[in-house]
Amino acid sequence: MHTLDWIVMLGTLLTIVAYGVWKTRSVKSVQSYLLGDRDLPWWTIGLSIMATQASAITFLSTPGQAYEDGMRFAQFYFGLPVAMVFLAVFVLPIYYRLKVYTAYEYLEGRFDLKTRTMAAILFLVQRGLAAGITIYAPAIILSSILNWPLTPTTLFIGVVVIFYTVMGGTKAVSVTQKQQMIVILTGMFIAAIILVLKLPTDVSFSDAVGVAGKMGKLNVVDFNFDLSNRYTFWSGMLGGVFLFLSYFGTDQSQVQRYLSGKSLAESRLGLLFNGILKVPMQFLILFVGILVFVFFQFNHPPVHFNAANVDKLKGTAYEQQYNDYSDQYAQLNDQKEAEIRQMIQAMRQDDDASLQSAQNRYETISQQEEEVRDNVKGIILEQNPGAKTEDTDYVFITFVTTYLPIGLVGLLLAVIFSAAMSSTASELNALATTTVIDLYRRSFASNKSDHHYLQMSKFFTILWGGIALLFALIANLFDNLIEAVNIIGSLFYGVILGIFMVAFFMKKIRGNAVFIAAIIGELIVLVIFVLDKYEVISIAYLWLNLIGCILVMILSQLFSLGSNRDEEIV
Repeated sequence: MHTLDWIVMLGTLLTIVAYGVWKTRSVKSVQSYLLGDRDLPWWTIGLSIMATQASAITFLSTPGQAYEDGMRFAQFYFGLPVAMVFLAVFVLPIYYRLKVYTAYEYLEGRFDLKTRTMAAILFLVQRGLAAGITIYAPAIILSSILNWPLTPTTLFIGVVVIFYTVMGGTKAVSVTQKQQMIVILTGMFIAAIILVLKLPTDVSFSDAVGVAGKMGKLNVVDFNFDLSNRYTFWSGMLGGVFLFLSYFGTDQSQVQRYLSGKSLAESRLGLLFNGILKVPMQFLILFVGILVFVFFQFNHPPVHFNAANVDKLKGTAYEQQYNDYSDQYAQLNDQKEAEIRQMIQAMRQDDDASLQSAQNRYETISQQEEEVRDNVKGIILEQNPGAKTEDTDYVFITFVTTYLPIGLVGLLLAVIFSAAMSSTASELNALATTTVIDLYRRSFASNKSDHHYLQMSKFFTILWGGIALLFALIANLFDNLIEAVNIIGSLFYGVILGIFMVAFFMKKIRGNAVFIAAIIGELIVLVIFVLDKYEVISIAYLWLNLIGCILVMILSQLFSLGSNRDEEIV
């Protein structure tokens, strides 16, 4: 990497961190550390909420998802605006009226301590695991660019983020996320422009979009109702709505962002701002992946995008095989480019017959390319049986480091590291807050000083950072990181949301009923996931959010039938 790129990247990141430290130099109490001073305006809240969700995984894995599978992943976010309106109207007023530190405090007053504790533990488990993946994602970049071993790189990234979070608390997280989101959106917009400018001079932007459409990459909406299909309109509007209701309404990493607002109105506007802007942002990121796909139709892509795997073949008996496959892949790419140019010419002339013929030849060549790629994955596994051969997470970073001009490489890397810092810091801060408020202070040490809880908050931030790091070291077991985070969330979010839905809307149900219902509901969700994993049944993970929530609500009602329902909660 060029010296200028290092200057741009480090200068951007250090400026953001220094600003956060300076803005939080007066944080001396546990309330300021965990909730800030409740003085954030709506635009800071909105950008902070977006930055918390938009981890480095978003900018590494989502373009690779689009490169491989097109725009279908956009349907995952269709339910987001609906969820934001629901939360702004029904949930935020409750949290503000009760002046809680965490979402789970409300559950003790509504039900009992054991229900509050169980919901907090469910959150801690799933968010602690997800935090590990958000640490692992940027480690991929550094290890690839600097040719460092992945494990030490993961540890390095984790230690830096833990230090940053321990120093600043929640206010440092929120105030820096505004700058981080500006860097992120600017960087991705510039990447899109560069991709368009790097198309061949005889290929227009409309030609590129047309080619992507003919390749099936612009398949945004699928109205087929199929429980086994992960991304359809219905999975997004049903399963996705329930996932976002749980994530933004009950996940402390998000709740903590808008509880720091100066008023209920400001927090509502922040949530709605997120609901409006998040979907176009995801379209932009996915479309960048589509443009990368089109770009590599006219420029030779590597036969395998994970350079670390390829480097391990050098000097071995497999090196010549890899070189042969790479040459074969390049020849197929040249043939494919010729067919694409035929397709463009046919589209310009509205010649459907020629277009279909060229498209058929293209698909045949593409199948041959996939066979070559599979052969390369095969020799990688022969040389290193433990290697991760899925390489979609490396597609975008390969383009950034290979084709972007000097200086812009540093900016795009700053984008990814900004996202990593913002999301991981939010998660660790929320994990520490929930541990201190819902477990430690409530059940183990209820009469300590404010300074004691402040120190314990920092201690638990370090502890959860260590746990996240341990999980980060095995994160390479997942094929696609953006899906891995959402799958982990879907295993728990539905049940957590079900507990809160019972609390909000089923006023006669008491703590014992919902507690037992939640345990059984979580077990059923885990069983469904395992059965799907072993292909006994076929249910896409997004539906687990809906299933978990409905199970808790129905079972709670059934278990409460024999209980005393005379006393209604006001």
